[in-house]
Amino acid sequence: MFKKILIANRGEIACRVMTSARRLGIKTVAVYSDADARAKHVDMADEAVRIGPPAVAESYLLGDRIIAAARRSGAQAIHPGYGFLSENPEFVEAVEAAGLVFVGPPASAIRAMGLKDAAKALMARAGVPVVPGYHGERQDAEFLAAEADKIGYPVLIKARAGGGGKGMRLVERPAEFRSALEGAQREGQASFGDPACLIEKYVTQPRHIEIQVFGDGHGNAIHLFERDCSLQRRHQKVIEEAPAPDMPAAVRSAMGQAAVDAARAIGYSGAGTVEFIVDGSGPLREDGFWFMEMNTRLQVEHPVSEAITGLDFVELQLRVASGEALPVRQEDLSIDGWAFEARVYAEDVPKGFLPATGRLDHLRFPEGAEFGPGSVRIDSGVRQGDEISPWYDPMIAKVIVHGPTRAAALNMLSTALEGCQVTGSVTNLEFLGALSRHDGFRRGEVDTGLIARDLDTLVAGAAPSRNVLALAALGGLDLVRERTGDDPWDRLAGWRHWTDAKQYISLEAGDRRIEAQVTGLGKGRFTVDVDGGTVALGVVPLGGNGVRVELEDRQLTADLLREPARVSVFSDGRCYTFGLPDALAEAETDQTGGDTIIAPMPGLVRTVLTETGAAVTKGDPLLVLEAMKMEHTLPAPRDGVVAEVLVAVGDQVTDGTLLLALEPENA
Repeated sequence: MFKKILIANRGEIACRVMTSARRLGIKTVAVYSDADARAKHVDMADEAVRIGPPAVAESYLLGDRIIAAARRSGAQAIHPGYGFLSENPEFVEAVEAAGLVFVGPPASAIRAMGLKDAAKALMARAGVPVVPGYHGERQDAEFLAAEADKIGYPVLIKARAGGGGKGMRLVERPAEFRSALEGAQREGQASFGDPACLIEKYVTQPRHIEIQVFGDGHGNAIHLFERDCSLQRRHQKVIEEAPAPDMPAAVRSAMGQAAVDAARAIGYSGAGTVEFIVDGSGPLREDGFWFMEMNTRLQVEHPVSEAITGLDFVELQLRVASGEALPVRQEDLSIDGWAFEARVYAEDVPKGFLPATGRLDHLRFPEGAEFGPGSVRIDSGVRQGDEISPWYDPMIAKVIVHGPTRAAALNMLSTALEGCQVTGSVTNLEFLGALSRHDGFRRGEVDTGLIARDLDTLVAGAAPSRNVLALAALGGLDLVRERTGDDPWDRLAGWRHWTDAKQYISLEAGDRRIEAQVTGLGKGRFTVDVDGGTVALGVVPLGGNGVRVELEDRQLTADLLREPARVSVFSDGRCYTFGLPDALAEAETDQTGGDTIIAPMPGLVRTVLTETGAAVTKGDPLLVLEAMKMEHTLPAPRDGVVAEVLVAVGDQVTDGTLLLALEPENA
């Protein structure tokens, strides 16, 4: 076994690898960019090496610097995590040429699976079923459009070197094909340096089911059952589970065997995932699944498979990479219970899941294991006070639960998500909670179109009740904090000598301003006039941010978090945050409505589709902004004429940057 390894990654996966390495007595070396100098994975490691500035092309993608750091630190092996260089065969060869061990498959296996078109041809020769489509070399648009016509719409355009939903477009009509192809090619070039695409038949009610495989250098290959990753938005996974609901034993056996055949066909070693597209229009069938791609690395969602098998996949990776044979055989494996994983991101769900940034001023997770087995497990690479930067994936945490049945595990997931508290950045927590409670999902009716079909319901955040507004008013006025100390006057919050104490506060929720009047009645009792009514309540501090709220007919608990410019109420699994405007500050002059386009998030200007003087119609695409390697099209807010384009292709912009202005409507 190795004595020291370097982890060529960052965030939660770097922390995850370090946890298993530490348990095995292996010392760890972290690498970091300037943006990550104080990151959690740096603090967790035994030592850390700077590799460059924040941009991944100048740091985490520089294999030569990472190899130099490994050699200088005395590491014997490099674990790539996932993403970055984890599926780069040239990096694997360079690692081995430097006399180090790559913790993953051989370069030949990565190369064989790296291009989707070649991988599908190889799988077809190995007897693994593949989706009908065009996987050839010709890339001119007219030819590909003709191939799409032959396949029949709807079709899926996929960057052949793609992954993670990047470079992928669903096309339902021929008229949409060319623009979709151009977008997929741009994303393929930006993310993978390869614009080539393949075209496949789109299964209209698809399920995304993948099989975890492991191989070693001794000719052994096994599968560790399936994961259902059908809950996706924009082709990116949101909630994963293992095993798959309604999976017949015969289909599980057939898919498992196909995945093992795929691994053996390329001489696979280490952890990998064979992904299948499955016909979900009826009961799962042995002839109703097709090879989609193979990820030659550890997957983000690997914890759910660890939960149902009881195995530590990182430990298996390290043992196989050090030359050991797999310690388990296929017949040794069985499924124990059910597991779910939800990915908590800093993203603005109502704005189309736009990635967000911000400082994590308050961060609390439910009690549970960290990077290890347990009924609730939290894998996170950030801590309270950390910044979610525009440079990297905005993941905050993975919430994993393991229960005896699917229903029990899903209840546990809902409860665990309710226990997550984040302020300082918008998150997808409320969306995840709604998804975990979705009736169809709870019945096991999953397919990749579920979120899109019910998106309006899933993203419709609950409006704050009058009770929540009352609590926010009390929290904003700092009337419920447990006060200690020797000064008796400090403990008389809101006290008045001759009359009931009345205080006033303004709360901001989006563009809404809410006025409240709070009357203190003594002994933690208040009335709050807000939102056209009066709330009578008692509040008892429970320590920290917790309070017990006593209403006329019930009691409940909540958390109140007062920060300098905002107050947050955590209640019923939701977070309601209100701004606290400064009454002395001058109001900022509003922009003329509809006359400008402002960057909704930090990103790179990828395409400018208009020019000064051009006439535009409301909804016309004007600019394409790239953030986290995904493209976001910004449309015209109204009919008009472009007065000025303020950015150019290649400009890096920040959140709130003015990008384009229209002539005033009455000009």
